[in-house]
Amino acid sequence: MNRFLTRRQVLSGGLGLAGLSLAACAPTAKAPIPTPVQPRVDPEFVLNYGSRPNEEFPLPAVDPKVLKPQYRRQRVPYQSQEKPGTVVVDTSRFYLYLVEPDGTAMRYGVGLGRQGFEWSGRARIAWKRPWPTWTPPDEMIARQPELEKYSARNGGMAPSLENPLGARALYIFQGNVDTLYRLHGTNETASIGRAVSSGCVRLVNQDVIDLYDRVRSGAGILVI
Repeated sequence: MNRFLTRRQVLSGGLGLAGLSLAACAPTAKAPIPTPVQPRVDPEFVLNYGSRPNEEFPLPAVDPKVLKPQYRRQRVPYQSQEKPGTVVVDTSRFYLYLVEPDGTAMRYGVGLGRQGFEWSGRARIAWKRPWPTWTPPDEMIARQPELEKYSARNGGMAPSLENPLGARALYIFQGNVDTLYRLHGTNETASIGRAVSSGCVRLVNQDVIDLYDRVRSGAGILVI
């Protein structure tokens, strides 16, 4: 073997070593940061409970983490002696059913009156109002004097997102007598499935709008 290296061989070897040296000192590529997995959005939930920007007072979307699946609007099998178009409120299960033909009903989750304010019986929906004014009855004002500013004498509480009747109200009469109970909307989603109101039947605003569009004035209502 030739013990003497040519200048070209020396330079070639040096460049090769330099290349190895540079490769060893080069920073390694960072591993890509994994993209967080976004929770799957149920398109049916978005359709039923998404925001309503075209309402008189734009409604925010309902939080799916707050409205439990069993209280979400859905069509269910339902055998009943009541004629189609009748509203049935099952207070033991916190459901409202709108009876349909062929053994089905549209079912909604509701919030109900707390103990001492429950109402039950057979009546009718005398009329309906979008974005209604709220006028607390005298009995409520007697318990909560701060509500006097919203009395009928003072014109009631104007429609708004803060109005306790929400986006729609359906007024319950027995004969020609106002029971003072209502089916109405609420923006307090966490109250659905609970007994917290002063006797009225409340639905999330998106559901009361749907019910309002389906039920006719004069329809029968049974609260059991």
